[in-house]
Amino acid sequence: MKNTKYVFVTGGVTSSLGKGIIAASLAKLLQERGYSVTIQKLDPYINIDPGTLNPYEHGECYVTDDGAETDLDLGHYERFLNIPTSQANNVTTGRIYQSVIDKERKGAFLGKTVQVIPHITNEIKERIQILGKTGDYDVVITEIGGTVGDIESLPYVESVRQLLWELGDKNAIVVHLTLIPFLAAAGELKTKPTQHSVKMLMQSGVNPDILVCRSEHEISDSIKRKLALFCNVKKEDVISSLDADTIYDVPNLMFDEGLDKVVLDKLDLCDNDQPKLVEWNHFLSKHKNPKNKVKIGLIGKYVELHDAYKSISEAFIHAGAANEVKVKIVWIHSEDLTLENVPQKLKNLDGILVAPGFGNRGTEGKVDAVRFAREHQIPFLGICLGMQMAVIEYARNVLNIEGAGSLEMDETCKNPVINLMEDQKDITEMGGTMRLGAWDCQITEDSKVFNAYKRTLISERHRHRYEFNNQYLKNLEGSGMKITGTNPKTGLVEIVELENHPWFVAVQYHPEYKSTVLNPHPLFVDFIKASLDFSTQK
Repeated sequence: MKNTKYVFVTGGVTSSLGKGIIAASLAKLLQERGYSVTIQKLDPYINIDPGTLNPYEHGECYVTDDGAETDLDLGHYERFLNIPTSQANNVTTGRIYQSVIDKERKGAFLGKTVQVIPHITNEIKERIQILGKTGDYDVVITEIGGTVGDIESLPYVESVRQLLWELGDKNAIVVHLTLIPFLAAAGELKTKPTQHSVKMLMQSGVNPDILVCRSEHEISDSIKRKLALFCNVKKEDVISSLDADTIYDVPNLMFDEGLDKVVLDKLDLCDNDQPKLVEWNHFLSKHKNPKNKVKIGLIGKYVELHDAYKSISEAFIHAGAANEVKVKIVWIHSEDLTLENVPQKLKNLDGILVAPGFGNRGTEGKVDAVRFAREHQIPFLGICLGMQMAVIEYARNVLNIEGAGSLEMDETCKNPVINLMEDQKDITEMGGTMRLGAWDCQITEDSKVFNAYKRTLISERHRHRYEFNNQYLKNLEGSGMKITGTNPKTGLVEIVELENHPWFVAVQYHPEYKSTVLNPHPLFVDFIKASLDFSTQK
């Protein structure tokens, strides 16, 4: 049984400093040294999971193989470490309280008054240690969402305080990420916000072991000495984290700063072979030195917040590097598209992706975009709702099925080529009730997707309630649109393609969730290759 070590990553001064990227970068460096590492995210909000949250507010909802709807940071963890996460890797306050209340209703507390301490904190500590107790990991990194001082974060900070005491020296440490702002008027970096942040953390009984300081400017030795003195850490424990060109630079930057070495020392772990990051830097080299470029139109309804499509944009980076191509994403709001203006808005694109989404808003614009891609032979990839829009467009404009549509958009739809899944018809609760997680798909060999995957059985992650209505299968057969992927158990249509088109693929699942730095998703790689071919032939 491994003696699992724990690293807690907290944040101060302001949100959105990049705790997830720092956690993932540290994990990558430890992984490169031969240690088995996983990362989990503790989210202070009271929602059970991000599944019912508005993408405008929270960004993308990431889905794991085992069907957990999670924070988008788990996507970063998988993309950096190249290993899957699970239900245990994301915990919310809602899930904590729900579990404690369920136990109280069953009499598990023997009539005692249920309180934040010890009952809520005990539940948090139990969730933190679930991954460590499997014996699979040398190090578990736990990122605590929010900012130190937030009311909702207090139970998590208290749980960390207790665990630091219970686990003992050399078994658990705290990495505190803060901001060192630059005041242009004064012409200098200011350490006071970090001092106050650390003071607030220490008032909760937690002393940071390492400070990671985000800044736009170089942090001098004198500033590091000042921070060390006033924040009760050693100078070598003050790590500079300057703004990077890409998040994929951060592991190298943290290695140069010695973050992994300091962590190993504090956890009493052997300083194994130096991280070489050979494959990682090979990817970075291709990413930063492209030989060509392509313009891909991303048609979505949440494009004002790019994080709503985070996994897709990152999958384009991975696939671009694999093809030695710079992928420029053109963000296009589907509500702005009409049949009249589509030629003008989409004319200079090398490829078109119609993105996932829910609800009726902006769907007609997606249908018009699909039609333009089909009629002008532009490489096309449809994902989830994008696949459904592709089927609707084809049914309307090629098969001439009057009133073809989706019951999600119109309950009185005359010809619902997209229908509510049978097992969804009696469900009334919205959260966690969709078709979620990894499902198998059988691929036909004579297809573009087979050329991409190079195998006939794949497993991909899903998040949807509606599906292709198999009553319309006969209408498609022999019409030019092929069903090239189905679920072997349910017969659910997973993939459609067009025969007389250079590259037109639409999938019911979410391939973007499984794209990583070291394993770019084959469908994205093939799509970008087709887009490059199209760009050179224009």
